[in-house]
Amino acid sequence: MTKKIDKSVIKRYMPLYRQLVSKDIKLKYRRSFLGYIWSVLNPLMIMAIMVVVFSSMFRFNIDNYPVYLIIGQTIFNFVNEATTKAMWSILGNAALLKKTYVPKYIFTMSIVSSSFVNMLFSLGAMLLVFIFTGVGFTWKLLFVPVILLQVFVFALGLGLFLAQATVFFRDVQYIYAAFLTAWMYCTPIFYPIEQVSEQMAWFIRNINPLYAYIQQFRVIALQGLMPESGLVLMGFAWSLGMLLFGALTFHRSQDKFILYI
Repeated sequence: MTKKIDKSVIKRYMPLYRQLVSKDIKLKYRRSFLGYIWSVLNPLMIMAIMVVVFSSMFRFNIDNYPVYLIIGQTIFNFVNEATTKAMWSILGNAALLKKTYVPKYIFTMSIVSSSFVNMLFSLGAMLLVFIFTGVGFTWKLLFVPVILLQVFVFALGLGLFLAQATVFFRDVQYIYAAFLTAWMYCTPIFYPIEQVSEQMAWFIRNINPLYAYIQQFRVIALQGLMPESGLVLMGFAWSLGMLLFGALTFHRSQDKFILYI
């Protein structure tokens, strides 16, 4: 019975979900001359600047540094954008929630989904970098959607947690902004993990969920190999664990939202 109700609810609100995703994507590029092209140009420009800066200043010994960099940059930017915007998904729709019943989680899901679509656009920039730097295209790249699914589920779980927490504590926005800065530097986006101490490297490999996703992608693109099963399992464990945690905290607190929005 519960499964039937859940399916009917999903089917009933699917048009609203699609409309919300479409609206978020269109708003991002509204009144922009180049529009969606910025999804490709922006990561390319940032990557080019970072390659010049870090290659000349730090001289990291990394083969095909542009590819190494843009993979980490793309995944981190998605999680950053999706969770930061998801944080305000409930408060930003307070007027609608006060007027009619809508499943509250649909707003958070639409935000994360629209950010995911933006990331898919930015994969065009990554593809160009792959082509110009001579990355070999093998069947192992077919595993990339599995990695992207892991990242999406993780971002959705974290987004649900942040969305409900921000309803009750507005200070979450400041705490999370500081956390994101620390998270970026604790993720080997522009530096090799070998550059840090053994203790820090252990922390990154085992406590930082983004490492599992970025490393899976890099192993495929830069080494032409399938990622180790342990790394894949760790990625799924972080994703499902975060989704369960986010969904539970959201479900337990959603009935109180109306009192605080």
